[in-house]
Amino acid sequence: MSETLAPRVRHLTAEQLAVEIHPDRSGMARAAAAKAAGAIRDILARQGSARLSFAAAASQAEMLEALRAESGIDWSRVTAFHIDDYLDLPADAPQRFANWLDRNLFGKLPFGAVHRMPVDLGPERACAEYQALLTEAPIDLGLLGIGVNGHIAFNDPPVADFEDVPWVKVVELDDICRQQQVDDGAFDSFDQVPRRAVTLTVPALMAARQIVCTVPGRAKAAAVKRLLSGPVGSDCPATILRRHPNATLYLDAEAADA
Repeated sequence: MSETLAPRVRHLTAEQLAVEIHPDRSGMARAAAAKAAGAIRDILARQGSARLSFAAAASQAEMLEALRAESGIDWSRVTAFHIDDYLDLPADAPQRFANWLDRNLFGKLPFGAVHRMPVDLGPERACAEYQALLTEAPIDLGLLGIGVNGHIAFNDPPVADFEDVPWVKVVELDDICRQQQVDDGAFDSFDQVPRRAVTLTVPALMAARQIVCTVPGRAKAAAVKRLLSGPVGSDCPATILRRHPNATLYLDAEAADA
């Protein structure tokens, strides 16, 4: 009688970055959610409250679903932020990242507080007010993804700056990033995708005490390869994750296959 062995999770490191490669997307999502949930429980036990920041994208949906199912988390002691959003869309546009997170996370758990980017106030005021909230205390855990161009949040290669002084800024989205939004199903056409957005800067993202980054899918494979083995720099902004002292990257087999 033969025995079929289940595919194994692969573990590796890239500088300081821990990496887990899971056989499929669902296993990756569950593992990333379990890691995040464990971190949240530890933070709450240690200091009584937690401040979290969240990416909003189709790539995060399964992980957030698994996170919602985790037990033993007092969400009333958690303050939530998100890391980017579009400008120049109506307040009720489903593509707005705050609205996406409302549907997939914020509206499904009893958070103590949720801070949505106030993009309707105008770019300058939105950046100033959100930065003031972010810098009141450290972000304990950042939940991230990466883009097909290697962006983190909306720090595309043309605008990413590892030495940015502000924590929040207005950016022009590059064409690869805008096309990704169409490919992900958020917009019907390239011309519908806004050209401008507000984003946490690279230093703001890296200031999180811990990072869990979830990256599924073959479309991200080239960016993942650059993240893990290319030179650290703004040509692939996600490479900076290799320098974070407490970050874990979760991949499925397709994202790791390049």
